[in-house]
Amino acid sequence: MPLAQVNISRMKGPIDSPVMSDFVANLDRINRLAEGSPGFIWRLKDDGNNATSIKIYDDDFIIVNMSVWSDIESLFGYVYRSNHAEILKRKKEWFHKMQEMHMALWYVEDGLLPSVTDARERLDHIRKHGETPYAFTFKNKYSPTDLKEYIQKSV
Repeated sequence: MPLAQVNISRMKGPIDSPVMSDFVANLDRINRLAEGSPGFIWRLKDDGNNATSIKIYDDDFIIVNMSVWSDIESLFGYVYRSNHAEILKRKKEWFHKMQEMHMALWYVEDGLLPSVTDARERLDHIRKHGETPYAFTFKNKYSPTDLKEYIQKSV
């Protein structure tokens, strides 16, 4: 089963402000890196080839990143072992520290792509229930089997 991920961030200024300019300048490069990474399947994007105009909440300063990967190891490799890590280290320059859980991982059926509504549902779930096989982080690397068992127990 492919793995979806969502992460949100609250910008320190409008996307076209000076404080965000270096972040914006790196978007295309980092998106190309993701698309060329092993295990990459899909990413959310708008007409500008990124997702900065797509709203997940009713807050113009919250931006969303969402993608699908073949497995958790591929996503982890991209996030922490590629040149993406250099951008991640600079996150405090552009974004406020989120007070609530700002990322979630979950499994999707083969061939299905998650929507922003799906992402919001997973974020809401992890905020309310903590990590479960339905929505989790890299700390708890649940498997597709864990998800099936979790769903069976919930029914």
